[in-house]
Amino acid sequence: MTVKIFGKGKKVARLRRHSRLRKKVIGTPERPRLVITRSNRNMVAQVVDDTKGITLVSASTLSADFAGFEGTKTDAARKVGELVAEKAKAAGITAVVFDRGGNKYHGRVAAVAEGAREGGLAL
Repeated sequence: MTVKIFGKGKKVARLRRHSRLRKKVIGTPERPRLVITRSNRNMVAQVVDDTKGITLVSASTLSADFAGFEGTKTDAARKVGELVAEKAKAAGITAVVFDRGGNKYHGRVAAVAEGAREGGLAL
């Protein structure tokens, strides 16, 4: 798969890193991919089986579980990781491959991974 991403800027650089990362990270039925999508305000985590192309489990700061949440964005990201781990374990998933989506493994992205590990997922 050859994807040419041209241009400069933060968004283009993130997309370039993400396409480079996706060459190596593939979700299988035994070990699906934990995808992190980060915006300035919200975090979304999905567990995806790439062989079938379906989302098995998802958690987000936009869900009803966060209706009365008070805390920092990093605290919310950690809770998203814990929620996705809880839902994944209920679906019978114990191990995942972590896909940081081209973002640096730092801050909120790392908090989601730590929350998922605390929830019992093997990354």
